Amino acid sequence: MSEVRSKSKRSKPTTSSSNLNSFQSQTQTLISTMARKSSLLKQTLATILVLLVVYALLNTFLSPANSSSSSSSSSSSLPKSTSKLETTFPFTYANSASVESGFSRENANNFPGKSVLKVYLYELPKRFTHGVIEHHSIARGRRPADDVALLQYPGHQHMAEWYLYKDLTRPDSDRVGSPVIRVLDPDEADLFYVPFFSSLSLIVNTARPAGSSSGPDQARVMYSDEENQEALVEWLEEQEYWKRNNGRDHVIVAQDPNALYRVIDKIKNSVLLVSDFGRLRSDQASLIKDVIVPYSHRINTYTGDVGVGNRKTLLFFMGARYRKEGGKIRDLLFQLLENEEDVIVRHGTQSRENRRAASQGMHTSKFCLNPAGDTPSACRLFDSIVSLCVPVIISDSIELPFEDVIDYRKIAIFIDSTSALKPGFVVSMLRGLTTLRIMEYQRELKEVKHYFQYEEPNGTVNEIWHQVSQKLPLIKLMINREKRLVKRELTEPDCSCLCTNQTGILTSL
Repeated sequence: MSEVRSKSKRSKPTTSSSNLNSFQSQTQTLISTMARKSSLLKQTLATILVLLVVYALLNTFLSPANSSSSSSSSSSSLPKSTSKLETTFPFTYANSASVESGFSRENANNFPGKSVLKVYLYELPKRFTHGVIEHHSIARGRRPADDVALLQYPGHQHMAEWYLYKDLTRPDSDRVGSPVIRVLDPDEADLFYVPFFSSLSLIVNTARPAGSSSGPDQARVMYSDEENQEALVEWLEEQEYWKRNNGRDHVIVAQDPNALYRVIDKIKNSVLLVSDFGRLRSDQASLIKDVIVPYSHRINTYTGDVGVGNRKTLLFFMGARYRKEGGKIRDLLFQLLENEEDVIVRHGTQSRENRRAASQGMHTSKFCLNPAGDTPSACRLFDSIVSLCVPVIISDSIELPFEDVIDYRKIAIFIDSTSALKPGFVVSMLRGLTTLRIMEYQRELKEVKHYFQYEEPNGTVNEIWHQVSQKLPLIKLMINREKRLVKRELTEPDCSCLCTNQTGILTSL
């Protein structure tokens, strides 16, 4: 028994020793494995480091040469015209080459890192510009200034033609922030501006009584807008740059709905600046090709702050009651609204006294009624905007300027004609709006009203040029497309490349 115990006692140290030896063996194996992995990791890291150094050396010494070579090759492979104006897309059009002309150098420096549209201003015969102003003065019994620089363009609601011309003839130092530069070399131009005062020409003779001119000055006094329209087209068709692309890269103002009506089919390829499409066919003008421009507001801009404390009138309108075409709705609205409480609807034509009354009415009203006139738009809308009088637009086919930057639902109320002619509908809708909601409209109006002020340095003129600049990619497309098309006789107007103006409005707050 004692021997068994003795053997048992001796066997325990043997087992413990065996376990210890096994643990030591495993530990040495693990350390050996880790050492091998560590060595492999070090080798991998060293290899990566060497590759990075080699790449850096190659990139430093070889890439600039390749880049320069590639750039040079790419530049030399471009056609001359492409390197001038087609290397930026979609809406920037000139590069540093544009500053070679006298008018462009200083203004180009105002756009570091940006490109601007290059415009060539035609030097038209005097009869199309200052001659129109002279005849307008003579027709009203005034003697025009002998010095062209002293001629005053008369104020009226279609003055875009004057402000754009005036903008392009200013020194570049006065045109900071403009999206266009004037170039003196037509070969540098992206677009060509035709400065015919078409809207003023249309109204030259409206105030001249029959037989008012006689004697030796009669020939000088006699004026025909239709003859001037025809003469303009004849002059354009003799110009090399008009014939080059059939007038597609030319910009012409036809803001009055009747301006250039006699020759519109001969200039319809050009970018037309219009107030609306009321009297233009879909093959003559469209939102795709042309630009909607604002009327010139005819009343004083409201300089006060938002609020309704001084605006006691709910709804205000002052203008011609009886109009043609879509404007016939005016008389119907008069009948519905003229006896409503807190509503002022008054017949009145354009005159200095009526403009003062309209200014007072708009500045003291919460809402201003804007029904269609002879065409879908009217200057009253833009008078409303600068008055912070919330426009109530009742014109089913209206088109509005600058809709890519202005959401008109935030500044105006739209009511379709059918709803507007329901008794009580308009007034009930307006009375249901809270003071806070009206002030929201006013704040939005105040935010965007500079877009409708032609006199503002960064106002209407700059935005019109911006809109025109966006047409350039389409103009290039049409020019290039036209060169490859087979000419054929058409029995109907070709509208395949134009967007027809077919719109309506939804009543909305």
